[in-house]
Amino acid sequence: MKIDKQLIKQLSEYLNEFNLTEIEFTEKDTKIKVSKNNISIQNQATPITKGNIIEKENNSNATNISKGIEITSPIIGTAYHAPEPGAKKFVEIGKKIKKGDTVMIVEAMKTMNHVPSTSDGVVKKICVDDGQAVEFGQTIIILE
Repeated sequence: MKIDKQLIKQLSEYLNEFNLTEIEFTEKDTKIKVSKNNISIQNQATPITKGNIIEKENNSNATNISKGIEITSPIIGTAYHAPEPGAKKFVEIGKKIKKGDTVMIVEAMKTMNHVPSTSDGVVKKICVDDGQAVEFGQTIIILE
């Protein structure tokens, strides 16, 4: 399979020009997906993927808090702390949770996706606000 570098470059330029986070191009059995966090090229017979590059925000408080177990968003969408407006939040700082407990909901395309905890722990920090847009792989909760 020959990779069309010019097409990838053009798609990357569209990301900046139109302020997009992701763009996808499909033709026959070739699919090219370019995002600000990763670039992947897939052919039905042999998939080739370049891994995500995630940069952490750098602030003075992040050094102390970022040490812990990070739970990340599995998809791009809108994060919600409770199952519905006015309801009790799934987690709060200091709350002890178990692996598999729902920590947040990420809505994508009118589908509510429950995000489970990946391990046991105590909630150290909630990294996103209720109703905030989140990216794939973005840290949403830190456990200690």
